[in-house]
Formats: sequence, structure tokens, C-alpha cells
Amino acid sequence: MDTPTDQQTESAMKQVVYHQFGERDVLQVVRSDIPSPQEGQVLIRVHGAGLNPIDWKTRKGFGFVAQQIESSLPWVPGYDVAGEVVTTGDGVTTLAPGDRVMGMIGFPLNGGGYSEYALASADELAIVPEELDLVTAGALPLAALTAWQALFEVAKLEPGQKILVHAGAGGVGHLAVQFALARGAHVIATASASNRDFLAELGVHEVIDYHTTDIADECFGLDLVLDLVGGDTGKRSLRTLGENGMLVTIPTITADEIVSAAEELGLRAHGMTVRPDVFHLDEIAELIEDGDVKVHIEKTFALDQVAQAHELLEGGHVRGKLVLDCR
Repeated sequence: MDTPTDQQTESAMKQVVYHQFGERDVLQVVRSDIPSPQEGQVLIRVHGAGLNPIDWKTRKGFGFVAQQIESSLPWVPGYDVAGEVVTTGDGVTTLAPGDRVMGMIGFPLNGGGYSEYALASADELAIVPEELDLVTAGALPLAALTAWQALFEVAKLEPGQKILVHAGAGGVGHLAVQFALARGAHVIATASASNRDFLAELGVHEVIDYHTTDIADECFGLDLVLDLVGGDTGKRSLRTLGENGMLVTIPTITADEIVSAAEELGLRAHGMTVRPDVFHLDEIAELIEDGDVKVHIEKTFALDQVAQAHELLEGGHVRGKLVLDCR
């Protein structure tokens, strides 16, 4: 049961909740009881909670998740968390109190990440590398898993292949270019001119300013396009593919029309939906440990600043990731 924020007890925690869909003012910080883990679950003291575009879209009532949760509001948003295990439920043998963990939790219908404490299934959680602080780690799971599964599960990217990543400086994009580079691909990315140096520092081979250049005039014979923009950008990108190339488009709202356009041209395009996968997270953690991948945080917000965080998130031009510091 939610209680006013000024009623502070040792058994209470702060969390973000909304009781109806709408603009940023529906986001409320309330005090709630700290939950207890059930069988197979752990209770996490959250340090970092990542923000993702799906968060504001769901808050506004857009998309599949909003349709599913509409009748069960209020709802605590957030799928990305990192923190320390506080207690474990029955049957949990892989984690113990004090472990530093991260995961994509409660996806897609439970959420719960924007909170000082969160419940997670033990099999959703990976150990955070010592090289990564827990607030930064909270921004990693959903974006990293999206990039990883698109590149290596759907597209099966191989060393030496040539890939174009749209919005290469964004949350998913800046991780995707690093994963592709680590796999030995030749990486091209679209970005605004202000992000050229950022992407060059990550090792991207070619950066195309989408404001001034049509990628269809610049690229051809590509093995893979990772489309993080959708719509006309995705459809124009089909012209850059080689005969055996593939386009993977992430925005679900335009995926069907892009796949249809590809079929008309005799080309391959696929949509995809990310899913939790702790084994993929473990592989990503190894790349971070080895220094091959870095998570860029543009800005960190306190839990009480969640509305400002959503304002920046909705703007759509974040370099890297945004994260809530829930400590």
C-alpha cells in the first residue's frame, strides 16, 4: 500500500509510481513497504535504475505493455536495475546477500525498477564486474541485451562483415557498435555531427552525419543494418544491403512495414523484441572486464528527479544512457 512520502519507517522505501497514463506529472515518488522475496526471488537494494524509451512510451499509454497493464494500475516503471542482494527467497542457491548484481527485471508486465528496493527472479541476474560501479551498471541490461540479441542471435554477425548502425551514439547504438567492433566487424554509424568524436573514440570506422548525408548514397553492399530509428530511415536503408545482407529493425511500431518493404525488394529484414538472458549478460560483463566495452552515462538523476529524467529521455537525443541513482 502506498503511503505519503513524509511517513518514513525502517520498513518503507521510496519508489516511483503512476496511477494513470499521461505526461510526466503522473510520475509520483511514494513510500511503500519493502517487499519480501518469494521462492526463486531475491531482494535487491537498488543503486542504479536505467531509463529506456519504452518507459516514457508506456507511461503515455503507448504500446503493448500499456495495453496489458491498463487495468492493473498503479504501476512502478523500470526494467533495468543494479545493486546489492539483501535477502534471498527459498530455492535460491546461485546468489547470496552482498552480491553485486544487475539484470533486466519484471519484463514486460511487472517492471519495478524505479525503486530503492526491487524484487527480481534470481535467474534474471548477472554478477556485475568489479570494473563497473553499480549506478552505471543499472543502465546496462535492456540496451545491451537489445544490441547483443539483434547482432548475434538474429543477424549472426561474423568477423569481417560490414555493418551500419543507425543512431550509433544512443543507448542501444553505442553498445552495438562496441559489440560489433569486438567481434571484428567493419562498423559504420549514423549520428549528428556533435557525436562524431564520441563514436570515433569508441573505434567506429566511419561516421555519417544523417542531417547532411543520405545513407543510401553513401553505403552499399552491407552485410547488416541495425535500424534503431525505424520508419523511412529503415526503409531507405534497405537500398544499402548486399544481396545476402539483412536489416534488423528495433522500433516495433514500424517493423511490419519495413519487413514488407524488404520482401517486395527480395531482401531480408526482421523485427525483434528483447528478452532477459543472464548468459548474454555474463558475456557482456566479460567484454566490460576486458576493457572492450564501456557504458556511457550522459546524466544521472536522483529518484526525486524522475520527471526531469523523462523529459530528457523523451527528447530522443541522449548520448549513451540515463540512469536513476536510487541510493
